[in-house]
Amino acid sequence: MASESLAATVAATSGVLFDFDGPVCDVFAGHPAPGVARELAAMLAEIDVTTGERALETDDPMEVLRLAPRAGETALRRIEKALTAAEVSAVKVAGIPIPGAVDSLRAAHTSGRRVAIVSNNSAACVTEFLALHDLDRFVDQVIGRYPNRPDLMKPSPFPVEKAAKQLGFRGRTCTLIGDSTTDIEAAAQAGSMSIGFANKPGKKESLAKAGAAVIVTSMITVAQALLMPPVMR
Repeated sequence: MASESLAATVAATSGVLFDFDGPVCDVFAGHPAPGVARELAAMLAEIDVTTGERALETDDPMEVLRLAPRAGETALRRIEKALTAAEVSAVKVAGIPIPGAVDSLRAAHTSGRRVAIVSNNSAACVTEFLALHDLDRFVDQVIGRYPNRPDLMKPSPFPVEKAAKQLGFRGRTCTLIGDSTTDIEAAAQAGSMSIGFANKPGKKESLAKAGAAVIVTSMITVAQALLMPPVMR
């Protein structure tokens, strides 16, 4: 059963925004992220040794992308293109959606709310996965990473604001469901609500510290809450 805070948040929600990697899909489940990060870092090192060495310190492909502008525009574009290709390849072997994700997307859609995926992953990656699993019928908008602008990835409010606008709602009537502190921070800066998805040990504390008023440990809980009708605005 949904908690009172979750029920209240969902009741005030007209636009449901799902982060992708975590709440919907484990993007790099079949093509581990550390390997992708190393490949990107090696590519970056070919252009700028210092930046490439710094990139080798992380196992997160997104962090390599964030570092790429230090090596110049050509490096950024090359890493963006390579990361997008790696993401698309990865979701093809990522396996099934996260438990409860299909139910949550379906519940949001059938309840009359509008649905968007708001991701730091590329739009190509997201749309590929949705099509593979016949989930695109539940999603009205896909807001992926703005190409060659890692500064506009969450925690920037830009993608959340863009999603709300494209869905036709004010930010305050939209709720972002995300598993990272950057999701919670982006939603807060955009004036939207958020639901923290604590899918790993320790995340409850970090999501709460980031400002999530509502935290769940299962997407099934989200699906159940979304069966309640939205507040009409």
